[in-house]
Amino acid sequence: MPKTSARLLSLLSLLQARRDWPGALLAERLDVSPRTVRRDVDRLRELGYPVVAMKGPDGGYRLDAGTELPPLLFDDEQAVALAVALQIATTTGAGIEEAAARALNTVRQVLPARLRHRVDTLRVTAVDRPAIRPEPQVDSDVLMAIGAAVHGREVLRFDYSPVSGPVRATAGTSEGCADTPAAPPGSAAPPGSAEPPGSPTGAPRPSPPRAGTPMPPQVPPSPTPHTGTLPQTPQHTDPPPPPPRRVEPHHLVTWGRRWYLVAWDLDRDDWRTFRADRITPRTPTGPRFPPRELPGGSVAAFITARFRGVDATQGPDGVGGWPCRGEVILALPAAEVLRHTREGIVEELGPDRCRVVLGSWSWPGLAAAIGRFDADIEVIGPPELSSAFAHLATRYAAAAQARAAPNP
Repeated sequence: MPKTSARLLSLLSLLQARRDWPGALLAERLDVSPRTVRRDVDRLRELGYPVVAMKGPDGGYRLDAGTELPPLLFDDEQAVALAVALQIATTTGAGIEEAAARALNTVRQVLPARLRHRVDTLRVTAVDRPAIRPEPQVDSDVLMAIGAAVHGREVLRFDYSPVSGPVRATAGTSEGCADTPAAPPGSAAPPGSAEPPGSPTGAPRPSPPRAGTPMPPQVPPSPTPHTGTLPQTPQHTDPPPPPPRRVEPHHLVTWGRRWYLVAWDLDRDDWRTFRADRITPRTPTGPRFPPRELPGGSVAAFITARFRGVDATQGPDGVGGWPCRGEVILALPAAEVLRHTREGIVEELGPDRCRVVLGSWSWPGLAAAIGRFDADIEVIGPPELSSAFAHLATRYAAAAQARAAPNP
């Protein structure tokens, strides 16, 4: 009996390793007869594994999808990878923390002692970066509905809820992507940036009365002189809800703990990115559509370019994906600059001198990023970067003078 059980596990492992297995090859791998393979396949079927027999000159077997989840068999590397992935599932923003914890406990219970020890020694503490407000969670059912439409290449209809507060998004690129870099304070907002709901662009918003301020008395309306009746107060009616969005969904991606749908908007005839936590899918889905070529060649290049506010067709070349790119010489060792630079080109020119090429979403932003190294700076180019340094120098000098001025 132990020999039969071990052979069944070996057979199951082989069936999971590739899609189709000829019967003769399975018998050779297990060192048994084809008749024994047929009996072992029947035993696996009794345990709930949907093994399908393939017809043909040689015949064969395939582990197919079933209606229930049977026990799974993982090799050592798969088991450790699964345990690590489940531990960091709390940072996905998909609202699956409790399910991931239960799945990890289930996997751990069936692990062999040697693997359980490896998993227990690798304790991962998932820590999110501090945020002013909690990151939005996406319902797993919404993700499944979006994923099904992407996989089936079916037109997706959904309601898109408004976002609270000001959101800046590059025109023609995204729909309420709060992570899109905003223009620096005091500069012109990028085209298409959204203002707070209910506030016209550029119009001042009325300030609420301070606490303790008496409210003006409410004067009742007077009767009209001709009819002696009170005038009719116009009834406030809510605007009709916007029509559902109609898109061709192409990719479901994550960026900064948020989920986004990359899709071709049929009504706007352009590519858009939608935040998944604001999507409420409608059923049924629409007709099937042929796939389109995504700008930039890949979804990674497309998303990176959209959040940087540049054309996705430019293609990444070091720091070339940023709309502003400058070159300077810093009076610092290259090794010290590299420790604080995720993106860019750093070239050593001497023991205390290096050439740095960086990119950013604005020239003042690039100048501020270079200034944080606290070293002497020699601007190589372009002239816009030199102007940005002069602009910041004037502003910083004014701030220092205001700080040093005595209070009246």
